[in-house]
Parts: sequence; structure tokens; C-alpha cells
Amino acid sequence: MRIGVISDTHNLVRPEALDALRGVVHIIHAGDICRRDVLDTLAAVAPLTVVRGNNDIGDDVAHLPEHARIELGAATIYLVHDIADVPKQLDGIDVVVTGHSHKPLVEKRSGMLFVNPGSAGPRRFKLPVTLALLDIDEGKLEAHIVAIVT
Repeated sequence: MRIGVISDTHNLVRPEALDALRGVVHIIHAGDICRRDVLDTLAAVAPLTVVRGNNDIGDDVAHLPEHARIELGAATIYLVHDIADVPKQLDGIDVVVTGHSHKPLVEKRSGMLFVNPGSAGPRRFKLPVTLALLDIDEGKLEAHIVAIVT
């Protein structure tokens, strides 16, 4: 099972992001969407789980949840925009997905996989434009960062 992980699109869904997400069975968006049409575009690719980011203040996105806990395949995933808002107690969580920093990261911590897909929206400073792909296969979890703009 392949999951697309995206964040910090800030009103922009790049064609390169859509290409990278083709074939995923689910998309996780870690916030800073800014406009509902971003979600509509992504929902045409695969079902979505979405949380609100600090820039999601418009009426069409302000109602989104601050965090989500979902099960996909054999994995339990906790999703929140800012890593500072991850609870200290994460019982039963296999993957933690965050955004906000625009800095891509895939790292194991205390037996959990932490994934920040970076930003797929407008380039910020000299940070890369990226998303992540999460593969779940019989309890084995692997994530990798995909540069969508060079």
C-alpha cells in the first residue's frame, strides 16, 4: 500500500506533485492548505486525511481538525501540522506525520517513523520542493522524500 504525504501547499498544487501522487491509495495532507480547492484537486487522485495548519484560517479550511489518528493497512498514523504539537504519549502509533517547517525528514525515533514531507507549495528560502511516499507492506514501513521541483 502506497500513501502520498504532502504538506504546506499554500494554495498551490503543482502538476509535478499530482504526477508523483498518481497510484497512491490515500493522501495525507499535514496542513497549510489555505484554500479548499487544493483539497478538491487532491481528492480527485485518492481519498484524503487532512489537518489544519497555522495558515488555514479561511472559512473553507478553518473547520479542519488540528490532529488525526488513522489506520491504513497495518499502520496507525498520527497526523498534526506542527511537530511541537505532537503529544508526548503516542501509544500504538507507528508513524507520525507533521509539516510546518518546510524541511523534509524521514527518521526513526523510539520505534516510530517520523515523516515530514517538506513543502510541495511555493518555494521558501532555499528549501527543496518535496513530498513523501509512505509504503506499508505487511507491517513494514518505509518512507522516502520525492523532490518534485529541482
